Amino acid sequence: MKTIDQLLADGVAGKRVFVRADLNVPLDGTTITDDGRIRAVQPTIAKLAEAGARVVVASHLGRPKGAPDPAFSLAPAAARLGELLGTHVEFATDTVGESATAAVAGLEDGQVAVLENLRFNAGETSKDDAERGAFADRLAALADVYVGDGFGAVHRKHASVFDLPARLPHAAGFLIATEVGVLKKLTEDVSRPYVVVLGGAKVSDKLGVIDHLLEKADRILIGGGMAYTFLKAQGHEVGISLLQEDQVPAVREYLERAKAKGVEFVLPVDVLVSSEFPDLKTKAPANPAVVAADAIPADQEGLDIGPETRLLYASKLADAATVFWNGPMGVFEHPDYAEGTKAVAQALVDSPAFSVVGGGDSAAAVRILGFDEKAFGHISTGGGASLEYLEGKTLPGLAALED
Repeated sequence: MKTIDQLLADGVAGKRVFVRADLNVPLDGTTITDDGRIRAVQPTIAKLAEAGARVVVASHLGRPKGAPDPAFSLAPAAARLGELLGTHVEFATDTVGESATAAVAGLEDGQVAVLENLRFNAGETSKDDAERGAFADRLAALADVYVGDGFGAVHRKHASVFDLPARLPHAAGFLIATEVGVLKKLTEDVSRPYVVVLGGAKVSDKLGVIDHLLEKADRILIGGGMAYTFLKAQGHEVGISLLQEDQVPAVREYLERAKAKGVEFVLPVDVLVSSEFPDLKTKAPANPAVVAADAIPADQEGLDIGPETRLLYASKLADAATVFWNGPMGVFEHPDYAEGTKAVAQALVDSPAFSVVGGGDSAAAVRILGFDEKAFGHISTGGGASLEYLEGKTLPGLAALED
């Protein structure tokens, strides 16, 4: 895989360099609530601009249905990128139309333009190779060189991620090089004890990585909404908590496999419950109750790990040498249910372990809860991509960057 350092050594001055970034930031209207992904790709864009490239930045945002939708415009992300770069960033109001063509044609050496949301064109995500390829051809006409740096999208076989690199000289940006290097530390010659913390809503999203990590991890801690499917698999009442009943047999099998392999599987011993989901807009007091994890009332919903579990998980992280964490422990967006996620984050800060926070909600939670990002070994920009890499899958966007 060619690196951006090699690309820069070859010279990029005057060349149109297409940077496939991941600017898929959370928005409240037009206000960015977490700019972590923009800051993560900024070094690659800045270095190319400093070297005299004419930088064309492209990304997706959200899940529009293959047509323009103002709610998913990249305009706020383009404005924020300009602030971080300290320079004007031109914004094209389409992806491959008149505005994009004019924006790219108007670039001078060292200038940057951002194209509108790639997913406003159905060709970006099409499962039809010809339709995807036709869109990639139009994108290729805007550039001379391709730099892949949108790690959060490398697990997608999309036109700008998979098809476009085949049409242009290509290299991996700083972010992708860093992400892959970190993930190799979690899969090759891992320092032990190796502890994995998994949370989030759906256990079905994590079964693949659990299956793979049963061969690698020493200890797996479970929290979030997915914990209740595990508790149900142990025969416990979970009330009206989030539950994937169809996954109970698979979860039970994983628990048995973990025991047979000597992998320590740690589940909550107590949880915070309520009869109703909290209001995340007003953040009105929710007044949750603490109950034992095996005694959740039938009319109550588990929404965070309890105080005893927080202490237990902190103790299980204290001696770790390597930690991978993906998924919050509860509804961290509400202050009454943020303590579990906060406790895990603090345990990683306190631990001497090399800690990787695996993107998505976990990365957002770390920032929202006020932790210094530098206190962690690495905060990934791609939750889904990280999980699929750890599952041992071939990621299309990385395969496309190989020579």
